[in-house]
Amino acid sequence: MDFTTLTIDILKTLSIVGGYGVGIILLTIIIRAAMWPLGVSQQRSMRTMQMLQPKMKAIQERYKSNPQVMQQKMMEFYKEHKFNPMAGCFPLLIQMPIFILLYSTLMSPQFIQLAGDSHFLFINRLDATLKTSAGISHDGTLGVSKYDTFMTGKTAKVYLKDDEVLSAVKIDKPNKAIEVQGDLTPGENVDFKISLDSLNLKFSQLDQIEKAEIDVMDVQTKETETIDFVRKDGILTATVPTKEVKTSFHYDVAILIALFALTMFFSQKAMMAMNKNTQQDAAAQAMQKSMNTFMPIMLTFTFIIIPIPAGVLLYLISSNCFQVLQTVIINKQLENEDKKKEEKIDDLDVANAKQIKEK
Repeated sequence: MDFTTLTIDILKTLSIVGGYGVGIILLTIIIRAAMWPLGVSQQRSMRTMQMLQPKMKAIQERYKSNPQVMQQKMMEFYKEHKFNPMAGCFPLLIQMPIFILLYSTLMSPQFIQLAGDSHFLFINRLDATLKTSAGISHDGTLGVSKYDTFMTGKTAKVYLKDDEVLSAVKIDKPNKAIEVQGDLTPGENVDFKISLDSLNLKFSQLDQIEKAEIDVMDVQTKETETIDFVRKDGILTATVPTKEVKTSFHYDVAILIALFALTMFFSQKAMMAMNKNTQQDAAAQAMQKSMNTFMPIMLTFTFIIIPIPAGVLLYLISSNCFQVLQTVIINKQLENEDKKKEEKIDDLDVANAKQIKEK
């Protein structure tokens, strides 16, 4: 199954409401809503861990000289209180593949050709990163830098002898099918070659190929050109004029990175507020406060270094906003559960209390 194509189809359906930006937000809501039960489990696990932490620390202190016994006692302690220390990690583990899938989808040639130039609110392009070298697609000239790499589209239009034309011929491994012959020098013609074996055709058809129309994309600039390749012995070759492009800074993506940092900060604050009524030693409180401060900063600098598309940042911001709302709602739900447990215990104590007769 092609998950990239499936994701694009889902975004295409959701975009009917108000464009691909709205589609990404709706996809975020659908994913987070589906993960709501895991969110409840995560916050309940975190709440339980905070309450049990003093006892856990006491066990660690008592058996610190014997790690094997300490581990055994900790496992018994977890079993006694029906606590799974890994439960809080499940939502993060599930979200990571979703993040990678959305990243690869918004960076894919299919999405760039379909809706890469889509804008949303102040966002000019959903496929733009903080710094990009932009070229103009389908103008007959490739805008390149010296160390750019290229890939083909998924299909080709192939012309055989006797005027036979085959449309949508599959290209095997589009990211490896095309090679640059010689050096790539911006401003000079670039020579491309593609092996006939990259085309998913029968051997008898490969022998009949005369030329092919193939989309070629510059991986760095995301510029796409439809290029005519002609057969030369056992390969397809093409010569394309180039021009030098310069890196541009996208302020709309910088704003998105800042919004991500801000929404993540509020998300961490909401999680801290959830634990304010639980017992926690000073060292643990200091560590949690430090993590909540430096985690947004660290991820923000990571996104400055690593090229993250605007659409992925929009997903992360929407996810953080949903997380804040989810944390508040679930925390209220857990507080009500605790109150009911306390009331039940109080009622049980009253029922079991001995009646004192007057003398």
